[in-house]
Amino acid sequence: MSSIISIKGLTKTYVRGKQAVSVLDNVNLEIAEGDFVALMGPSGSGKTTLLNLIGGLDRPDAGELRVGNERLDKHSSNALARWRAENVGFIFQFYNLMPMLSAERNIELPLLITNMSKAQRKKSVAAALAVVGLEDRAKHKPSELSGGQLQRVAIARALVADPRLLVCDEPTGDLDRATADDILLLLELLSREHGKTIVMVTHDQKAASHAKRTWHLDKGRLVDQGGAAAFA
Repeated sequence: MSSIISIKGLTKTYVRGKQAVSVLDNVNLEIAEGDFVALMGPSGSGKTTLLNLIGGLDRPDAGELRVGNERLDKHSSNALARWRAENVGFIFQFYNLMPMLSAERNIELPLLITNMSKAQRKKSVAAALAVVGLEDRAKHKPSELSGGQLQRVAIARALVADPRLLVCDEPTGDLDRATADDILLLLELLSREHGKTIVMVTHDQKAASHAKRTWHLDKGRLVDQGGAAAFA
């Protein structure tokens, strides 16, 4: 299976006041198309920064970041924005749904910036609702949905433009265990049967166990399951 994500020597530093803080240090990583990968590590280890770079929300200071045929480290901010819209679905701990809109209207939002007709958008929204099992909640507003249903709406919104890549930042962090397991089983299904590549940041070892592979970050360096520096 070919790699969809290829990372070589990735480095990211932030300046806080007069001090430069290294967040990612020479990270190397390959992720195959259709893989489901969990990123774990203590707070401040760099996992969310790495996720943001993979999703095109930020740019590295050095190194090569390739997703598909695109060199994201070479893209301008405008080019990254266009690439994100076409290739990435985002799923967060908090659902970021518009409270005044129904589930189907929330899901439709990413399509409003495309050239899709109204009929095409309606068909895509219906397909996304079917994937997450919420056809009967299409007209419900967020206040009328449970936490698990809200996250399913958020996942449907991430899926509606048919992206190759899903990036998930603590997607079950606000859910009880049983509901979290349901969401994680849905992510497994999206990887296994729909071919989506999923990169998930989580603090939860049980959540990470649903992924095909788990990578650990510590102080900006990628380490393997045993704690040794990966690709050293």
